[in-house]
Amino acid sequence: MERAMKILAHRGWWLEAAEKNSEAAFRRAFENGFGVETDTRDQNGVLKIAHDMPVGDQVMDLDYFLDLHKSHAGSGTIAMNIKADGLHKALRASLDGAGITDLFCFDMAVPDAIGYLNNGFTTYTRHSELEPLPPFYDKAQGVWLDAFYSDWITPDVIQKHLDAGKKVALVSPELHGRDHTAAWDVWGDLTGDDISICTDLPHLAAEKWG
Repeated sequence: MERAMKILAHRGWWLEAAEKNSEAAFRRAFENGFGVETDTRDQNGVLKIAHDMPVGDQVMDLDYFLDLHKSHAGSGTIAMNIKADGLHKALRASLDGAGITDLFCFDMAVPDAIGYLNNGFTTYTRHSELEPLPPFYDKAQGVWLDAFYSDWITPDVIQKHLDAGKKVALVSPELHGRDHTAAWDVWGDLTGDDISICTDLPHLAAEKWG
């Protein structure tokens, strides 16, 4: 039997916006077997979980997040959005220390990607309306497939990347303020754990593809 598409809860499975990238949202996702998409950047030499610039001393440490993931049996894949340059050495040390391997990195600046590609990270390139030619495509293990303005991602687009030996991560339209229904209908027959979907609605995605 073919395995189901992977589900990545966008900044955790949050129920209100204030929970994004919070311990509660991550626990909720991990306890239900979902992966998560989250963000890392540095603060005073320490890697943090933060979409925007971290301020104060209440921002979650990356190492705490990794321990949280490891403590939940059945936790899914981590999609790590790289929000600042020069983090790959510290990130490698943290991942090795925690024994975390089910993770890919994406969204780093193109020059910064060299450090990830050369140091054993599973690294995804980007393909969107604004990035019709994905950078470092031949070296990337996967493609972060995004749709900023319209639902342009068809099964044929996805299949071309799969045929090229790439994994694919789909960005669900609600992340950009659009209704998800039409895109999900188009993607409804997709299966396989070489495809993942990043969504604010992981429970509904699980009903459709779980």
